[in-house]
Amino acid sequence: MIDQKALDILFHDARSHNGWLDKKVDRALLKQAWDIAVMGPTSANCEPMRVVFVESSDAKARLEPLMAEGNRAKTMTAPVTAIIGQDMEFYEKLPALFPHADARSWFVGNEELIQATAFRNASLQGAYLIMALRALGLDCGPMSGFDADGVDREFFAGTAVKTNFMINIGYGDPAKLFDRSPRMSFDDGASII
Repeated sequence: MIDQKALDILFHDARSHNGWLDKKVDRALLKQAWDIAVMGPTSANCEPMRVVFVESSDAKARLEPLMAEGNRAKTMTAPVTAIIGQDMEFYEKLPALFPHADARSWFVGNEELIQATAFRNASLQGAYLIMALRALGLDCGPMSGFDADGVDREFFAGTAVKTNFMINIGYGDPAKLFDRSPRMSFDDGASII
């Protein structure tokens, strides 16, 4: 079992940040976080998550008009924004990623299964990425609230990748945190049968 300090870093003390310190994120940390996140489980090791780390001023300028008004300022001041996408042709990589069976054939032509599998597993992988970033000392601000079709056109043109959600990444400014919202109790949200 990991110790209390690790649990605090990952969960108890971690917050969804809206404001950022003016401190650059080392690209090596982003690569390291990716390498950690892809170790998390996905069904048939399908790994549909694709990420564009938006860091440069030019890329930020392309992203800015696609953000909802309430997300624009915090995204523009974040050192990095990760666009978490899902590859709708993830199954083409299954012969290499899941070589024990002909898993590709499970998906080809089955749009409903492709959609559900891509969304579920890319969402899981995005959550793994948040945990990896936190474990490496970075703060995150995951969010919806953007023009997904516009983001797809601007950042995933010519691919089968569709935008899922975004994560602002950096060193959070504690002065800009909201009070922590309440959480549900075990009895309110879970049962053991």
